[in-house]
Amino acid sequence: MTPGISREDGQLKIRIMKGMELTVRETLGLVAGLVILFNLPTITTLAGDLPIRQRPIYRGIVFGLAAVGLNLLLRHSELVSFGHAAFFGTGAYTVAVLVSDYQVKSATVLLVAAIVAATLMAALIGYFTLPHTGLYFALITLAFGQLLFSIVKGQRALGGTDGISVRTGEAGVTILEQFPTLFGIQLTGQEVPNTILLWFTLVVVIISMLVMYRIVKSPFGRALDAIGQERTRARFLGLPVKRYVWAAFIISGIYGGIGGGLFALYFRSVAPGETLQVFVSGDILYMAILGGFGTLTGPLIGGIVLETLANIANEVVFTGPAGETQMGRFITGAVLLLIVFVFPKGIVGSLKPGGRVFEGAKTLKNDPTVAGPWFRQFGQVTVEAAKRSVKNVRYLLFGVK
Repeated sequence: MTPGISREDGQLKIRIMKGMELTVRETLGLVAGLVILFNLPTITTLAGDLPIRQRPIYRGIVFGLAAVGLNLLLRHSELVSFGHAAFFGTGAYTVAVLVSDYQVKSATVLLVAAIVAATLMAALIGYFTLPHTGLYFALITLAFGQLLFSIVKGQRALGGTDGISVRTGEAGVTILEQFPTLFGIQLTGQEVPNTILLWFTLVVVIISMLVMYRIVKSPFGRALDAIGQERTRARFLGLPVKRYVWAAFIISGIYGGIGGGLFALYFRSVAPGETLQVFVSGDILYMAILGGFGTLTGPLIGGIVLETLANIANEVVFTGPAGETQMGRFITGAVLLLIVFVFPKGIVGSLKPGGRVFEGAKTLKNDPTVAGPWFRQFGQVTVEAAKRSVKNVRYLLFGVK
């Protein structure tokens, strides 16, 4: 089915490809987002002193892509993984090792190698985690992630805690000539190479999102939905549950490997603390939840929002009697808590028709007087949540309720 325009239930739809039809508003939002991202270098240059930087947004894109893969497990199989940094780190270290030890410089070859390595890693870890569900599944993925982190951290050949640079180290060759190449352009970190790599990354992300959409809408995706709802019933229906979940786990890991490979190409250095640590897995999981794990694009948007917010907050410094204190973590945490309260289904999920923000805006437009009760209710919920947090901390620290 070719792209075109159709009308369904009196509403105009834009057909992107077979099975994908967007409303006019969704299409305009998609086009606007792509225009902004493809023109990001120009926007950051024009921003001047404003805290808009290309590097954190790029981080958000590649980590968000890993979150899109994790979302396949969350949304359809209802499995929570605390070890997805293992696949992100596998992709990143594959690129770094091939460049530094084997002088492979083609970015496309390196990205394919990252996908292959992440696929093998996901197949291995998935094989051992398949018999488990729920909390045990989450803990086993966490254990594998930490095991890989410890192994890499202790290997001198991989740079230990310092990591390794993504360059060949060839003798008699300038440093700029040692970096990988993309379409004949050396990825040196300068403005033009970074722009080319950003565009290449966006094309990879677009293709990955379209592939994920087809996976989700395919009979395989429907089968995963059935497995996530009730495994026993799906097994009685004749579905090979373990095989389907294993395949979903591998696909999820592939997306992490792609994100890790693109990360290594852009930042030109890889360290275990920023690619394999358990907190990286936590960030990937939180990106999926923040953006809305019930949606396709939510995890990607969640990644961009989280990294951009963290970058802006890190530039805020409080000067007091004890000197200067960075307020980045405090501001990020406070804003994210606010987002969780306001966007219970994630940013994208709450903005869609039927979401709290969408329906609330419609109600507010019809009756502005509802704003007062909303603010009072929000204050009550916030106070109750704070009381529960204090109670839980007191119980954990002192053992009293």
